[in-house]
Amino acid sequence: MTTQEIDENMAASPEAVEKCVREALPQFGVEPEDITRDATFEDLDVDSLDLAELSQVIEEEFGVALKGEDVAKIKTVGEAVDLVVSRS
Repeated sequence: MTTQEIDENMAASPEAVEKCVREALPQFGVEPEDITRDATFEDLDVDSLDLAELSQVIEEEFGVALKGEDVAKIKTVGEAVDLVVSRS
């Protein structure tokens, strides 16, 4: 695999990040139909431990590390997606 292919696989487009988040959140008991960009993690009943695990999934998928202070500031699915995209 070339460097370009690796870069393309890890491209953190808004669509790719949102898809990753939508696929990961049901692991934490979230109903897929409840996941929207405007949904807050509080409304989805996603706690700080779940967010830490979601951060690991994002880092593995896109190479973007979210620190504790980053995660503490994120309130909605859309904010999480936008932060990952802005850091990729």
